[in-house]
Amino acid sequence: MNARVAAERPAATSLPAVADVVVIGAGFGGLATALTLAEAGAAVVLIEALNYPGGCASTFHRGGYAFESGATLLSGFGEGQLMQRLIERHHIDVVIDWLDPVIELVTPDLRLPIWRDRARLVESFCALPGAPVEGLRRFFSHQQRVADALWDLFASPELLPPFGLAELLRHLPRTPRYFPILPLLGKSLASVAARDGCGDFEPLRVYLDALCQITVQTAAVEAEAPIALAATDYPFRGTAHVRGGVGQLAWGLWHAVEAAGGSVHLATRARGLRRERDRWIVSTRRGEVAAPTAVTNLLPQTVRRLADLATPELADLGDRLEEGWGAVMWYLGLRADAIAHDDAHHLELIADPSAPFVEGNHIFCSLSARRETERAPAGQRTLTMSTHLAAERLRCASSQGELVADVQARMRETLRRLAPEIDAAIVTAMPASPRTFARFTGRPDGLVGGIPRRAGLSQYTALRPRPFAPGLHLVGDTVFPGQSTLATAIGGIKAAEAILRG
Repeated sequence: MNARVAAERPAATSLPAVADVVVIGAGFGGLATALTLAEAGAAVVLIEALNYPGGCASTFHRGGYAFESGATLLSGFGEGQLMQRLIERHHIDVVIDWLDPVIELVTPDLRLPIWRDRARLVESFCALPGAPVEGLRRFFSHQQRVADALWDLFASPELLPPFGLAELLRHLPRTPRYFPILPLLGKSLASVAARDGCGDFEPLRVYLDALCQITVQTAAVEAEAPIALAATDYPFRGTAHVRGGVGQLAWGLWHAVEAAGGSVHLATRARGLRRERDRWIVSTRRGEVAAPTAVTNLLPQTVRRLADLATPELADLGDRLEEGWGAVMWYLGLRADAIAHDDAHHLELIADPSAPFVEGNHIFCSLSARRETERAPAGQRTLTMSTHLAAERLRCASSQGELVADVQARMRETLRRLAPEIDAAIVTAMPASPRTFARFTGRPDGLVGGIPRRAGLSQYTALRPRPFAPGLHLVGDTVFPGQSTLATAIGGIKAAEAILRG
């Protein structure tokens, strides 16, 4: 699928009056849910408020540019992993580019390539001045054991909850692999590094804080250890760049749902969701659709408002999400001839490693490849740049506009200081507040990244897909199994399997 085809809106079709399942929202959680159900023969209706699929992992078009909605890398493309299996099974026409380094981490005193090969990265750390070599090797050995156990679950969704006898029997031979995880429950990632004798090594702390901020949405000193140790494996686990933008994959899954018999509808916003007898009725400007089961790939606050539903679980998820982050963005067009890297390139820039990795002090940048000529006017490339702004701080600001403008100014200053060649190459710049990000992604208030995975056993209380009301399911990054495009897709598959089992 080329960019021209992906950018075209499919012809509108009539909205069916009835279905087995209606899925609201075509982020990767909703896409995976709808595809799994349609493949099983269910009559599925998938509606999306925007005129393109993907949600936070989408590509939008403005003024001749195709920008990633959020600075984005996707995992799960390794041999036998979920994204690769979906691409092969549904003959999705996308090109996956492997990057090495996956990310480049830059501070005023450190330039650290995050290599695809774990051993190479560990040796890079060990070669730095003052490195506690034995402590680093001990930490990365523990990290690998935990990550291997947890990533195997992601590679094999049949091992994830809900559990029947067959699933439990599959786990029995693996039980010894889970033992290293148990002592870490409720502890922070920083405490694990300290225990291993390398917690005070500044380059490791910066690396862990940077990766945690874009994966589990909090600093290493707060991050729940097992979840963060698995997230730290992100560069090594089939993480790659989708040529043409991540939206190419979202479009491929959208068309796969349609090919499997699903009824798909863009620019169709759900205006209401109500329960009548044993069915959910979804109202849109194009009519209503009724189904015994509804799946919402929406934020908990949106579900509560849409369905006028005040369950304690939805309220708790919404409250925890609002302890997280809004996204502040810059969308840049760059002169291609001024950029040294020909391939797609991803940067984490930290202006002051001693300050929190938020509000422009830490920015994540996704640069398109020179070969992706369809993504920008001739001779240009695109770059999406993002940072986190505390949602509560934004809500309480006396002037939200001034606060966001200050954060955006710090983002540009961090870019100028740490990536001056990119700053000098800017042809066009489009700033975006959390409110703007919400328009591009469908995320109310620009909330991004799901619920921060702070240390505590509460992170494990929702380890199963379950309805929040009779026949009403929630998928996405606020529920099991959590953040990342891969995780939301797995959560969608598990929700679909639970629905099919009845």
